[in-house]
Amino acid sequence: MDIFNKEIISAFYVTSLSRENPVDVLRRKLSLSSDYLTERIESLVENSFIEKDKKTLTELGRGSIRVVLAGGVFDIIHPGHLHTLRAAKALGNVLVVVIATDKTAQKIKNRIPLHNMELRRDLVSSLSMVDYAMVGHEGDIFKTVKLVKPDIIALGYDQIHQEKFIVDGCKKIGVDVSIARLQSPVPDIKSSKIESDYGKSIYGL
Repeated sequence: MDIFNKEIISAFYVTSLSRENPVDVLRRKLSLSSDYLTERIESLVENSFIEKDKKTLTELGRGSIRVVLAGGVFDIIHPGHLHTLRAAKALGNVLVVVIATDKTAQKIKNRIPLHNMELRRDLVSSLSMVDYAMVGHEGDIFKTVKLVKPDIIALGYDQIHQEKFIVDGCKKIGVDVSIARLQSPVPDIKSSKIESDYGKSIYGL
């Protein structure tokens, strides 16, 4: 399958989450004429990758791409985040990033986040390697996993989640995933260290 068809199928997957029109998304993303794009989509329908409604993927279509799910607070974006997200995207065709709710962020960071969850989602959405960013469910990571149905869950090197806990939890909701533990090339650059170095003055930045 060529790169354009992969992009089209990936866009149909993403819009199943965002509820946007996949054709509108593709026109913004790809430099293709409307006629050529329509022809491509028709071909994918004929080959059973896209449903006849031209809105959703078939099982074959969904199986032709790999979806990666990553998550975090993302209150202070730094080079470690960028490397981790690039590495996560390299594992598949689509990168979905789940943003911690404000309550969850406060529990993790032991402070009120600098930016609320909507702003943090918008910030992560603006990163080129991210296909879709969404705010997670309060207190239950598996609700998001069930919605996204990723093929791979990418964990940062310093995230506390245990691989077995995630795999077992996914099996209980009928989602078969593999876990990738990503390494940062700059482990000394992380949000907690930035906060430690700058202290409360960071709130005035």
